[in-house]
Amino acid sequence: MAYYSRLKDLREDRDLTQLELVKILNMPKTTYTNYEQGKREIPFALAIKLAKFYNVSLDYIAGLKDYPVKLK
Repeated sequence: MAYYSRLKDLREDRDLTQLELVKILNMPKTTYTNYEQGKREIPFALAIKLAKFYNVSLDYIAGLKDYPVKLK
């Protein structure tokens, strides 16, 4: 599974629209949409920010783990 599908799943699990999330992240919607669609590689700093926001490991976002590991 590619990481970009995890981004969408995590967002939807939080009942957030893309517009709501990009306001939180303070970024253009088209940029984030490209990450979710796999059209653009996600910057490492943003992956870290999303892992903290969703309280999951980077391994989960990257698709290296099948289950989210909650951060402490």
